[in-house]
Amino acid sequence: MRTILITGPGGSGRTTIAAATAQRAAGEGTRTLLLSADHTDTLGVTLGTGTGPTPTEAAPLLTVWRPDAVDRFRQDLTAFQARAAGVLDLLGASRLDAEEVTPLPGAEELSFLRALRDAALSERYDLLVVDLPPLPQALPLLALPEELRRYLRRLLPPERQAARALRPVLGRLAGVPMPAEWLYETAARWDVELAAVEAVLADRHTAVRLVAEPGPAGADALRTATLGLALRGLRTEALIANRVLPDTAPDTWLAGLLAQQRKTLADWQDTQRSYDVHPVPHLGRDPHGPDDLVALAVPGVNPVPAPVEWPVVADFPDSRLRSSGGTPTAEDRVLVWHIPLPGAIREDLDLIRRGDELLISAGPFRRIVPLPSALRRCTVAGAGLREGELRIRFTPDPDLWPAGR
Repeated sequence: MRTILITGPGGSGRTTIAAATAQRAAGEGTRTLLLSADHTDTLGVTLGTGTGPTPTEAAPLLTVWRPDAVDRFRQDLTAFQARAAGVLDLLGASRLDAEEVTPLPGAEELSFLRALRDAALSERYDLLVVDLPPLPQALPLLALPEELRRYLRRLLPPERQAARALRPVLGRLAGVPMPAEWLYETAARWDVELAAVEAVLADRHTAVRLVAEPGPAGADALRTATLGLALRGLRTEALIANRVLPDTAPDTWLAGLLAQQRKTLADWQDTQRSYDVHPVPHLGRDPHGPDDLVALAVPGVNPVPAPVEWPVVADFPDSRLRSSGGTPTAEDRVLVWHIPLPGAIREDLDLIRRGDELLISAGPFRRIVPLPSALRRCTVAGAGLREGELRIRFTPDPDLWPAGR
């Protein structure tokens, strides 16, 4: 399935663009599911039809789904209480009724990620268009599956779960209750579910479309978003410049706004080499209904974008060639890890190696990534930022990578 994630600064019209994208795809004969994270029914107003907590057909080949995070959280909590009944009774805990449950912070994000997984795995659709929250919420949301899986592996390492068979014996010897089987089962189930979401985001058929109004605020937000998405290895395939004024603007203040938009558009088209910039016209009103969505002329579903790669390339610096008399050997080589980070600033970059992991900080974003197997036997020799790409140099560790290998 092809998945298009759509986000942008708050108020940029990302929901409208998501609706127009899904409607165009459905009109061209693609079975399309439009998934929305919006709390209110803005999507239904834009489409001219209501949306609900269950998938609803809004037009031929177009299904709309706005999951109810509150109801999903209540179901999960009820199931958890049933699995943990023994421990809760031992502690004398009072059960919570579904009617009194209010979602905890983070519950809505997890519920939406689960809906994203279910939608992406469905065989009823060929295209999934996801109306994500605004950028400040969307970027942490997209990072959540990987981060939670890392926490689970640290708290309950899989290699230590073999000791589960000893718990009944230890419990009788010590006379105290031991961690129950449901704890490990729950952790394993969460890991599987989060891995499925992570696989959707990392799939080569998944890409991001950014929506912003051309102007200083939109430009600043996009620089930050592009960096955050690149650090997560997510593909950005298009920038939708929304609400672009026509060339003829009679009023003086509109002429000034038009000039500002044209300058920003020219800057975007000059600097954004990795994806296309698509202007979408301002209709002079808030789009409402199928006809207005068609008038926006959003881009269609492009071919599958090229995968984002972080290649490891062997290199032989000139200084090492000279030291070896001009004939490079295996010991002379340096392995360079190329990590695309468009928009990164050298002063805002930081690298820390911890075992077989590398902690990368870029501006307000941070990610802990496992080293490729070849680099785990190397030591970090330096790093540099060149042409929007972080290049980390590694030299083989003689103790781990003997000469001649």
